[in-house]
Amino acid sequence: MALRSRLCIVTAAAFLAAAAAVTPAAAHDDWDVTGGSGGNGGNHHHDPTGGNGGDHHGHHGKHLYKGVVTANTLALRSAPNRGSQVIRYAHKGEVVSIFCKTGGETVKGNPLWYLLTDGTWAWGAARYIDNIGPAPRWC
Repeated sequence: MALRSRLCIVTAAAFLAAAAAVTPAAAHDDWDVTGGSGGNGGNHHHDPTGGNGGDHHGHHGKHLYKGVVTANTLALRSAPNRGSQVIRYAHKGEVVSIFCKTGGETVKGNPLWYLLTDGTWAWGAARYIDNIGPAPRWC
């Protein structure tokens, strides 16, 4: 196996392990992202940094950011790059739960990837997910 492939696998495993390790702590965290101004605050198409998220406190008591898939079919992956294993697919119009964002492989000018928590932990290119409400916090 090539060194690059092994490095990608190790990186993916580290991301997933880190995400799993912080999940119980985040479940009792006091950050609440469902309130705020609504709209597409921090929408990555208008704000390439995606905003910083995580500073929004609302009134609905939910702890996940939301987004809607804009691609006809979006491959959700084991790491924030197009070469990693496909975990599952999301389809246009699907509302997804976003845990956090990180930098990864640039997809059509957008280097951000979202860690999604819809039944599986998987990375989706932010280029194809529009924020619903505030931009996700950094991982």
